Amino acid sequence: MLFTSSSFLLLLGITFIVYYLPFLRRWQTLILIIASLIFYAWEQPYLLILLLGSISFNTLTTQGIYLSQTPNQRKLIAVLGVSANLGLLALFKYFKLIFVTVHGGLEDLTPVEAFLYYLPLPVGISFYTFEGISLLLDVFRSPEKPKWIPDKRLHFWYDTTLFVSFFPHLVAGPILKAHEFYPQINNQKKFTSIPWVRIFETLLTGYFLKMVIADNLKDLTYQISYPAFLDLSAADLWLRLLGYSMQIFADFAGYSLIAIGLADLFGYKLPDNFRFPYIAKSFSEFWTRWHISLSSWLKEYLYFSLGGNRKGKIRTYVNLMLVMLLGGMWHGGAWSFMVWGGFHGLVLVIERGIQQVVKLPNSIWVTTMERLLVFTGVSFAWLLFVLTDFSQALLYFKATFTHTDIPFVWGPLQVQLVLYSLPVIIYHLLYLLPDSLKQNQLKMAKPIFYGTMLFLLLTNAGVPGSFIYFRF
Repeated sequence: MLFTSSSFLLLLGITFIVYYLPFLRRWQTLILIIASLIFYAWEQPYLLILLLGSISFNTLTTQGIYLSQTPNQRKLIAVLGVSANLGLLALFKYFKLIFVTVHGGLEDLTPVEAFLYYLPLPVGISFYTFEGISLLLDVFRSPEKPKWIPDKRLHFWYDTTLFVSFFPHLVAGPILKAHEFYPQINNQKKFTSIPWVRIFETLLTGYFLKMVIADNLKDLTYQISYPAFLDLSAADLWLRLLGYSMQIFADFAGYSLIAIGLADLFGYKLPDNFRFPYIAKSFSEFWTRWHISLSSWLKEYLYFSLGGNRKGKIRTYVNLMLVMLLGGMWHGGAWSFMVWGGFHGLVLVIERGIQQVVKLPNSIWVTTMERLLVFTGVSFAWLLFVLTDFSQALLYFKATFTHTDIPFVWGPLQVQLVLYSLPVIIYHLLYLLPDSLKQNQLKMAKPIFYGTMLFLLLTNAGVPGSFIYFRF
């Protein structure tokens, strides 16, 4: 069910009304759970079996951890729990990749192999698997039972079900951490406490980014696919690459803002997921601004567990590469995603090494060049999200420099690419303005900005499409 569909808006309206009825307040958690399960099962009801199975397994395993009598028992249960979660993710997401790599083709499949190969990828499995692991590790790392875990087992299962299935974040994040979400769960959310202005601004920005920017750009960047890009000029290839960078930001940041606004509507605070990533001066800064919930999850639960930067320079570099390789594989069952993660890991390692020996001057020209370099590198890496055949991505990269003999025609499509990319560019540039301007002139101009977005949302929305990160 898409956030932009009429069926979702109907479900949202009914849930909101029932949720805030005074005589049903004690059932608020259950109301959200029912709405979330309907949301998830709308098109593929059978996927509920997997979702509820994952929730129940992680609930029971977590109880086993804090009820264990010895540290070794706790560690054994935690290791088995994390392994089972990763095994489930691997089965659905990576079996095809591993099987084709090892087997070499799809000939002479046994019935079992055919069944496993053609298993559908459950929507949101990467997100709710990581949240299950977060729950296990948060409890394992606590020397005693955390205060946010209720005493009654059934109550804990309810809370875990909401934590994992809460519909605003269920299928594309932000990825939640147990120790941040569970303390918010209660049946005392009040209608009078709803921050309407903040929710309006958040939802309007999110829907504008998705429906006006991303949905229009997707129909203008389709020629990035192979072999369509082979006939394009170098300038066209660069322009479409710019458009796709703006599209993937608007699509995913738009989803995250909608999720945050919807959660706020029901009294829950979700973490920010984007913070103007395209103004980053370094790749390490980029990862503090892009998909923040994933990068912080990888840092807290994987990078620190590997030793972080506490075990020497070489070990730090190895840890960075491992984390980014695994972060790349999290995105999808194709080697191109590992290459994408490997690229980011490599530039993080190189960047870290250079920064230890070279101190660049702090000038506007150097900063601008740093930002352009990071944005260009990030944009070229996005090619691997579209061209999952690595050789095709390399061909596109080469063509951006060699297709100079193909004439560039400035037509309606090129104009639209620029126009729909401009709001994202302006959005980032406004962030760079001095605080005094942002607090005064820009604050006064907010009604103009939001009024313009609302007008364009009503008059110029693109053809609805699923969110890019739904496939992860």
